[in-house]
Amino acid sequence: MKAREERIRHLGGLTLEMYRRSSFRDQLLIEQCREIVALEDRLRELDSMLEAVATARRAPTTCECGAPVPWGSHFCANCGRPVGAEPVVACEGCGHPLAADATFCAHCGRPVETSDEAEPEPEAAAEEPAIDETILHSTDPWER
Repeated sequence: MKAREERIRHLGGLTLEMYRRSSFRDQLLIEQCREIVALEDRLRELDSMLEAVATARRAPTTCECGAPVPWGSHFCANCGRPVGAEPVVACEGCGHPLAADATFCAHCGRPVETSDEAEPEPEAAAEEPAIDETILHSTDPWER
């Protein structure tokens, strides 16, 4: 901005001197004007870049799971997915991202299988404890 203002002042002074001497050099004036217009174009470009950055910081983006992701975050706080990548935890049925503490998929309703539940061990046949016959046939001391 400062360089633009200086060039405009310089152009005004140059034009005034050319008028006083009655010798206009059109090429020199055109060259000076082109430099000022180039500076203005660059200033507009920088302003649009700054506006884009300011807008990106103000508006949080959303993850594919629907949760808001604040500017500068690397991971979604809801599903744990790196921003712009596959979810860390997803439903095995539909692939929808899941929250870390989810027990059911919000998209298809399927129960979430954790790594602890993934491979249930077959239960051994429960053996009935041996019954002591003496306990069954003994008389209760209260009944005497």
